[in-house]
Amino acid sequence: MNIIVCIKQVPNTTDVRIDPVTNTLIRDGVESVINPFDAYAIEEAVRIKERCSGGKVTVITMGPPQAENALREAISLGCDEGILISDRKFAGSDTWATSYTLSAAIRKIGDYDVILCGKQASDGDTAQVGPGISAHLDIPQVTYVKKIAEISAEKAKVERMTEEGYDVVETPLPCLFTVVKEINTPRMPSLKGMMRAKSAKPLKWTADDLEADASALGLDGSPTRVVKIFTPEPRKGGEMLKGGAEDISKELAELLKDVVI
Repeated sequence: MNIIVCIKQVPNTTDVRIDPVTNTLIRDGVESVINPFDAYAIEEAVRIKERCSGGKVTVITMGPPQAENALREAISLGCDEGILISDRKFAGSDTWATSYTLSAAIRKIGDYDVILCGKQASDGDTAQVGPGISAHLDIPQVTYVKKIAEISAEKAKVERMTEEGYDVVETPLPCLFTVVKEINTPRMPSLKGMMRAKSAKPLKWTADDLEADASALGLDGSPTRVVKIFTPEPRKGGEMLKGGAEDISKELAELLKDVVI
């Protein structure tokens, strides 16, 4: 069972700064961590490998050179190999260009049965990259997976979280899953894993290595255009209603009537 995990390094802060020219995140000088949802994808990939008594887990990330730290952390958690996709040509990629670039890397890897992604990234919250990868690769996808009940070389049966409960979905492999935090509890790295990660040598691929369409990369290959970014004005203080329940309910009804009417 060959498993690919797509992860992202995100800012470890709520103080996000935006470049006023490109309208993209400023990452310089900001501590970065593995996207929290991707930690569940890493754990599930390692569990699948353990359940199938063998296989390989390859973790890939697209980002600046410092993103290699995220790959080493993933290796310390049980992944076998890391691949960093890094090139200035990728700068400014939106979700479409990012998913295209990652899918090109996955094609280069070649042999895979399952692709795992976190349901979304904490800095963008779009939940679009995973589905975008499956679209570029033309393979099935199941999003918001909370349990992989059965998996074999040919197919998998999973539980997909919904607002009302969950759906049971059976899909042929290869397939892409985006996972939610309910799927597992990520492990801590072992001493052996940390030692292995320290000596690991992640591969580094550029745009030329991927042999991708240059017009589909980076800011120029991104159909999304951010026209304006601004910080919302602070909310004004609310109005406190005092008195008994009956009096408050009447006063509230009058206030709501004025708003609705």
